[in-house]
Amino acid sequence: MRSSKNLTLKEALQTYRKKDSIEKIMHSLKNEIEIKPLRVRTDASIYGAVIIGFIAQLFISLMRYEFDELKHMSTKFIKNSLLNLTVTVDFMKSQVKKYIFANFDDINSLILRQKWTKS
Repeated sequence: MRSSKNLTLKEALQTYRKKDSIEKIMHSLKNEIEIKPLRVRTDASIYGAVIIGFIAQLFISLMRYEFDELKHMSTKFIKNSLLNLTVTVDFMKSQVKKYIFANFDDINSLILRQKWTKS
């Protein structure tokens, strides 16, 4: 690695690790979360897309933390599972909500089972 700064070996390694982490996050945002190309956007839309991408990545990371079954699963698989899930909320005249779920798979079933058993 080349640098215009005089770094100690420890500082150079820390800088390299930060760079590697940022590259992995950007790769995930572009290829797994699939934010659209940023080069053709205004500054405001770039900030918005990156923030939404980070929120999506955070949400998936929290699910991995919560569920052992998801710890080593690809971000793309988790995202696609959640995209396929359909939830319809039927508001009845008596002010009672009825939730209708469709398109279950193993991943979103695991997440929903945990959510509804804790409530």
